[in-house]
Amino acid sequence: MKRTWTLLVLLAMIILPARAIQPEEVKPVKNVILLIPDGTSLATVSLARWLQWYENPDKPKLNIDPYLCGTVRTHSSNAPIGDSAPTTSCYMTGYPSRTGYVSTYPVADPENDIYPMDAARAYQPMTTVLEAAKQVYGKATGLVFTCEFPHATPADCSAHSYNRGRYDWIAPQMAHNDLTVVIGGGTTLLPEESEAYLKANGYSVYKNDLKGMRADTNGKMWALFGDREMAYDIDRNPDEQPSIEEMTRKAIEKLSKNENGFFLMVEGSKVDWAAHANDPVGMATDMLAFDRACGAALEFARKNGETAVVIMPDHGNSGVSIGRRSCTGYDKLSKAQLFHQLSQFKLTAEGFAKMVNSCPNSEVQDIFREYAGFELSDEELNALNHCKDYKNSPIPESERGDEALASLYSDALNGFMAKLITEHTCIGFTTGGHTGEEVFLAAYHPEGTLPLGMNTNIEINAYLCALFGLKHDKLDELSEQNFARHTDVFKNYQCEIIPAADEKSNPTLVVKNKKKQLTITPFTNIVKMGKKGKEEIRLHSVIVYVDKNNTFYLPQELAGYLE
Repeated sequence: MKRTWTLLVLLAMIILPARAIQPEEVKPVKNVILLIPDGTSLATVSLARWLQWYENPDKPKLNIDPYLCGTVRTHSSNAPIGDSAPTTSCYMTGYPSRTGYVSTYPVADPENDIYPMDAARAYQPMTTVLEAAKQVYGKATGLVFTCEFPHATPADCSAHSYNRGRYDWIAPQMAHNDLTVVIGGGTTLLPEESEAYLKANGYSVYKNDLKGMRADTNGKMWALFGDREMAYDIDRNPDEQPSIEEMTRKAIEKLSKNENGFFLMVEGSKVDWAAHANDPVGMATDMLAFDRACGAALEFARKNGETAVVIMPDHGNSGVSIGRRSCTGYDKLSKAQLFHQLSQFKLTAEGFAKMVNSCPNSEVQDIFREYAGFELSDEELNALNHCKDYKNSPIPESERGDEALASLYSDALNGFMAKLITEHTCIGFTTGGHTGEEVFLAAYHPEGTLPLGMNTNIEINAYLCALFGLKHDKLDELSEQNFARHTDVFKNYQCEIIPAADEKSNPTLVVKNKKKQLTITPFTNIVKMGKKGKEEIRLHSVIVYVDKNNTFYLPQELAGYLE
């Protein structure tokens, strides 16, 4: 009888598909860890898994493998293929947006919008899951990443802009959003005013100080490494920069001390960068480094019992494939034949470029013997010497660019190195840009309420909100409260926008009544009261200025200070 029942259960599992869970069925948890391997196509995951298995026969699976549960369709508001800004923005806000938009409502494009967009909301900043967790529940919030901190994905969690490249708008917002822990790249991008604000409000701030970060016991911390982005994991000097796993563990250690719980976003940023460069070494090794960070998060979640973990890329990139048409007979090659050479590379394309530029030309073959396992052929060496930004080439720059070598060399040394690495493997690429296929979805929930099957990026936002017991409508409500137009908030008062003094500064909004005055500077959470501005109001959200419509987006509560 027991055997019959078992067979019936198995048959039901085969016949009846797993039902996608509805937001109202999700069991809320105390903590949420979201991990995003930027620009990671499924083939990139396969490549990393095969490389790990080849190098470590006892590790055939990744840390994420037991938790794979579906796929995610990601896209922009008006295009099936999105960049990191609108795709992660949708995870954070529940609305798809346009290329380059950071948690900002898109301009409507009726002929192309995938879902109808409200033209009246164009450019409005949208409250994120991270911001809601902090504002509604008093949760600690953290960001870990390997790019520079104002880059698209971390910015999507804690800043708002229609232009992802405006770091001068984004960086101060991230500092003034009162995040609990920030660890990643970008020492030169933290404005002096923002650093002063952090220190004045009890933060430890570390720049290229690994020992300081490791020893820090303060509850609030910013730790930045590298002038801009951090090094690829395989190129990283472990005495100078932490791994993404170590950064994740440090962030969890600090955030978990908050009795209200926490929200942490961890981004494996440079899988995407390597994919853009068509560098399979950077893609596979940074994906493996990211997977170790996932392992740390999952380990904490399993022990903690009150933590959900969601892992998913924001989009695909590069059209990478294990197998390339020009690699004859690739489909019959053994595991060793496919992955041995890849395992021999000890640097990324960027790492090779930096090393050959820092050593005499006479040492090039020694470098490749040690870090690639082969010597360059005469043709490859000649092609290297023709790269325009190869500092130690014996060929004068004016004489470089031999057309006969065009298939091998690139004007950029990094590009040449990536092509060289790829040519010595059977890995192929269709593009150096983003791609539109679905991405993988993995999740852990202590009570098993998982997002199964194919989910849209909008549905993923609903799931993330539900993990905190939030309905998506709450994000809309918070957006209306936090980011109302100044013309609506101060419609009964005298408003004047004072233009920026120069290109490096921002306009100022001055609001008056008969007895009181507010002076409002954008991209911070500080408002000054009085004609002399001696009294400060510290807001729970940042103020955003949009030059496209000459509008300040700010909290509705500010009108109360003039009553």
